[in-house]
Amino acid sequence: MRCLASEENARQTVQQAVSLGINHLETARGYGKSEQYLGAALKAGLPLSREQLYITTKIPPTPDVDTMRQYIDESLLRLQLDYVDCLAIHGINTWEHLDWVQSGSMQAVAEAVKSDRVRHVGFSTHAPLEVILAAINTDLFEFVNLHYYYFFQHNAPAVELAHKKDMGVFIISPADKGGQLYTPPETLKHLCQPFSPLELNYKFLLSDRRITTLSIGAANPEELREPLTVAEGDEFLTQAEVEVFGRLETHLVKTLSTDLCSQCYACLPCPENINIPEVLRLRNLAVAYNMTEYGKYRYRMFENAGHWFWGSKGDRCTDCGDCLPHCPQNLDIPALLRDSHQRLNGKAGRRLWE
Repeated sequence: MRCLASEENARQTVQQAVSLGINHLETARGYGKSEQYLGAALKAGLPLSREQLYITTKIPPTPDVDTMRQYIDESLLRLQLDYVDCLAIHGINTWEHLDWVQSGSMQAVAEAVKSDRVRHVGFSTHAPLEVILAAINTDLFEFVNLHYYYFFQHNAPAVELAHKKDMGVFIISPADKGGQLYTPPETLKHLCQPFSPLELNYKFLLSDRRITTLSIGAANPEELREPLTVAEGDEFLTQAEVEVFGRLETHLVKTLSTDLCSQCYACLPCPENINIPEVLRLRNLAVAYNMTEYGKYRYRMFENAGHWFWGSKGDRCTDCGDCLPHCPQNLDIPALLRDSHQRLNGKAGRRLWE
């Protein structure tokens, strides 16, 4: 069950979250009225005091220091707070965004830190791995919000680098972006028994001591329950869990056979700007685990979400063959791109804040 956004639903969800032991609440300027709704919920009163809560909000990158100051002021005003515990630059997704935060606009953030209106500074990202690594290496940030899940492990080097720099590692929406695991297909549910796919993805992340925070992304109070059943499960994976992950891997290899994309990224760059590895990852999941609805959800973002989800759709392939000599598995990439498009293309969608 999902709910439409409303101030009352947000208040109930926040109150339930805090009652169940959650003390970190995250929002963003770009999430519709989320900051206002969270501010109202905080004002209405929660079981924990302000000092016991960790509040994070996110503001977009900008090259202009005055605009950055404005963003910070407006976020605090909407949240009805004197300070936020964590402020993230929302979406350092391109080299240009990284240039912006290195060219002076972070002065406004530094001022907010000095005046105790911001306690810690980080960034969120949907960028290619090389941009994420470069952003971490600026040493401007204390934490990073990124994509990393059982079904998407390409950002593992960024997790490791952030850990080495003693940064917080915040995983973006494991339930949704990690595979729409609130509503898994029957094939995936069967392969994951006796666990649920959502439970396994959470355990994969919680057992990794480099990771400090997971986003639940609950749309209503009810969606808090299943994630919190494993919230304390940050010990090593059990033998039974390891066996299920092995089963998933074996099924993937057996089902895809010679069409399995290993996600080495050697095929890039593509002259038509097709994000070949991501297109083929979605195909991998659709074919092996029947995660077709998730694949359609992500695939339709190509060409519709800008820098939040870069790349063209598979039907843009011109059979130029540039990628073929670079593929260590000798995949017929043009044919697989066309097949992916046929399986996954659907109605286009846009990001909430675009």
